[in-house]
Amino acid sequence: MGKLDKKQLIESLKEMTIVEIDEIIKAVEEAFGVTATPIVAAGAAGATQEAASEVSVKVTGYADNAKLAVLKLYREITGVGLMEAKTAVEKLPCVVKQDIKPEEAEELKKRFVEVGATVEVK
Repeated sequence: MGKLDKKQLIESLKEMTIVEIDEIIKAVEEAFGVTATPIVAAGAAGATQEAASEVSVKVTGYADNAKLAVLKLYREITGVGLMEAKTAVEKLPCVVKQDIKPEEAEELKKRFVEVGATVEVK
């Protein structure tokens, strides 16, 4: 039997019934030791992973005695001036950083929590 190219294989499949194609799929799975899985499942997992690759850190509140520490940390991380930092911290919630890696976001969250802030990572 000669070698089939893709076009010939597809033309042959067009002439078969669904049952015959299913039998071929099972034979290929058995011959190569693989399982046919829906492409949609892999795509959905990839989309979830991509969505989680960039997140934002938002300060949503702070303890009564933590305002100054939160303000200092906000300035350190964002590089803004004192008045801008004060305005942002007094008008919560405020985004500290956005479109960053989840690992960096968790580190920032940890630092803010240590000084008494409540933080969301989304």
